[in-house]
Amino acid sequence: MSSCGNNGIDIIFEDNHLLVVKKPVNIPTQKDKSNDSDMLTLLKEDIKKRYNKPGNVYLGLVHRLDRPVGGVMVFAKTSKAASRLSDQVRTRQFKKVYLAVVHGILDKLEGRLENYLLKDTRNNTVSVVKEDTPGGKLAVLDYKVEGIYNGFSLVKVSLHTGRPHQIRVQLANIGHPLYGDQKYGHGVNKPGQQIALWSSEIAFVHPVLKQEMIFSCEPPEVEPWTWFNRV
Repeated sequence: MSSCGNNGIDIIFEDNHLLVVKKPVNIPTQKDKSNDSDMLTLLKEDIKKRYNKPGNVYLGLVHRLDRPVGGVMVFAKTSKAASRLSDQVRTRQFKKVYLAVVHGILDKLEGRLENYLLKDTRNNTVSVVKEDTPGGKLAVLDYKVEGIYNGFSLVKVSLHTGRPHQIRVQLANIGHPLYGDQKYGHGVNKPGQQIALWSSEIAFVHPVLKQEMIFSCEPPEVEPWTWFNRV
């Protein structure tokens, strides 16, 4: 059962240790050079108001979503929870599942992609490189096609690594760039289109209660998501 904070952001779950929310598209995860409103600041302000807390509010950033990507995220309300969740991310116990709409019909309905990726920090781009390239890092994901419509595919992606732009780059590399992705699919996408990538599910062990926690949320009811019937 979700609720809504003072800032309009949907709260999926909250206890003394965790805050699970639905990140809207086009909001940075944390403050960047744009100085636009960001998730971390908005949520801290919301907690401060709702609980009438004096002084600074602690909220730990456990994982990130690219600015144009929406969906489920968890933040830590204590430093202990932040540390334990970060350990789960580092040891790949923290599960992340995404939905993506891509151009074209994939040759295989499900499979695994393994590539070495290199980030160009100056241009904020990532490219597929050979295994022995200095700075290249292994990126692994599993995918499954969940729907096909008019030359587009709805793909469910389970990440095994969390490299920058990983899903966008790896799918573009096999000839299936994401709908709306101007950076890795500028030849087939129109300016102004919203990238069709959504954080649909996260799973992890509660940092204190030690129970498995699974949270999910559906993409918005807009194109291209509405092209596919999801049960």
